[in-house]
Amino acid sequence: MPATATLAEQLAVRTYAFYEGRRALAAELCGQATAYLLDLLGNALGGSAAESSRRLRAGLAHVPPGEATVIGGRALALPEYAALLNGAASHALEMDDTHQPSSTHPGAVVIPAALAAAEATDATGRDLLAAIVAGYEVMTRVGMALGPAEVYARGFHPTAVCGPFGAAAAVGLILGADPGQIASAFGIAGSQAGGLQAYLGDGSLLKRLHPGWAAHGGTIAARLALAGFSGPRAVFEDAHGLFHAFSGAARPEPLLDDWSHPELLRTSSKAHACCRYNQAPLDALLQCMREGGVQAEDVEAVELGVLSVAWNVIAAPRERKLDPHTVVDAQFSLPYGAAVALRFGRAGVAEHREELLRDPAVQALLPRVHCVRDASLDAEYPARWPATARLQTRDGREFHARVEFPKGDPENPLTPAELEAKFRALAGMALPPERLNAIVRLVTELDAAPSVRHLLAALGATVGAA
Repeated sequence: MPATATLAEQLAVRTYAFYEGRRALAAELCGQATAYLLDLLGNALGGSAAESSRRLRAGLAHVPPGEATVIGGRALALPEYAALLNGAASHALEMDDTHQPSSTHPGAVVIPAALAAAEATDATGRDLLAAIVAGYEVMTRVGMALGPAEVYARGFHPTAVCGPFGAAAAVGLILGADPGQIASAFGIAGSQAGGLQAYLGDGSLLKRLHPGWAAHGGTIAARLALAGFSGPRAVFEDAHGLFHAFSGAARPEPLLDDWSHPELLRTSSKAHACCRYNQAPLDALLQCMREGGVQAEDVEAVELGVLSVAWNVIAAPRERKLDPHTVVDAQFSLPYGAAVALRFGRAGVAEHREELLRDPAVQALLPRVHCVRDASLDAEYPARWPATARLQTRDGREFHARVEFPKGDPENPLTPAELEAKFRALAGMALPPERLNAIVRLVTELDAAPSVRHLLAALGATVGAA
């Protein structure tokens, strides 16, 4: 590598070496990769029936068919469109994984892109898992280099900005790209980066497209690079590059620093079907309810301390968050999440549905929920996403909780049994139990599988799917 190598060239060399090394996955990393794959497949299967997924399939019905599996669907698609459809479905339920230091959703981007590429090349299970780990590494490191607060401040969704790089890495590695081609793919991926957060203003379906579009763009970038199409090698540091466009405080160090501790191991699963910034506040609220044996009818007021970076995502404007018009609105309203948690003791997929948006009991609880900023929480961001809760009852009792690590964080993980139960609950929205049993077995045995085709075959052809 020349002494004047660009950041993309250096990142490509590290990515290639990382992938080659991770093809002999350590037991812990292999177990976590398969666990996150199963979690993502549950999200994709459950999300395949969502309105956004149905409309997306209808909107792309004119695209010629291919040979890649559309998860939860009958038709086969071109790999780049399977990546798009599966990525969007994976994000529809808002229960896919999150990497906190980068504030990205790597699973919904990297795994759909990697699956489509692995199916196209009949890759081994080990190669697929290694590519997933490498894709997570690239996507999250790009996010850490930009700084998530900087990306949000410019009105962009970090997953959509960073995702094409992770997808390009995973797809390029599976397709046999060398470091030079991976560097070129990164250059091309930079022009796929984007994703406005304007969906927060009206609850539109667009956010669900972002991971799919990033998976699509990264797939195209990798394939173009393999065909000799060049991308700018200084895509990160150029005066007109990614760092300048999406951040005012970008740092190159996260791209190249110590790669010995994979970022996949710092990724969180979700326990609640809503924005990642809602997870800790809801855990804190539920802790208060359990401590006091509090029921919804006992509640006088709730005060939830949230991160400043999350304020305009889940807490403001207050009048909008108290009046969600769509399921997307509800997924990004902490007051709504708190109201259903108070009423039902949980905030899952069943609690984030159209029929409950105007439920009188939920409506009565919404005004009792107040969000506040807390500087002590901001001091820990983005390494941690803590939250506080204060619950007052009608008879004058008061309960407090602070949650440093919500359920699903690496420091407070879902157990293997809980992850499998989550998979079965979500995937069971699309498939019968016997199909779920087969998928669990195929994922569990994937590390030794000579081909990924049996797994992909089990994920398609859902009854009633378009």
